[in-house]
Amino acid sequence: MYAIIADGGRQYKVEEGQELDIDLRDAGSGDEITFDQVLAVSGDDGVKVGQPVVEGASVTAEVLAEVKGDKIYVQKFRRRKDSKRRTGHRQRYTRIRVSKISG
Repeated sequence: MYAIIADGGRQYKVEEGQELDIDLRDAGSGDEITFDQVLAVSGDDGVKVGQPVVEGASVTAEVLAEVKGDKIYVQKFRRRKDSKRRTGHRQRYTRIRVSKISG
């Protein structure tokens, strides 16, 4: 059984027991998050596709930790001016484990 959820402008295909990183949420480790914007659900009785969301469907996930992504470097360079600048950034994410898909 899988579901497609929308969160933070992105769509994720999730299954029960799957771990994934989503945009940072204000939730502590062990908290539960419920996603109500379920775009599609696949189960034993076939696939349900919402218009735009499936009525009564939800996905429940447990927050595992707050993690950081890979470091990216941003560089600015001005030619012939002996001027350059390099900065780095690491995006923070919330790691979750999908516990239940209903709908």
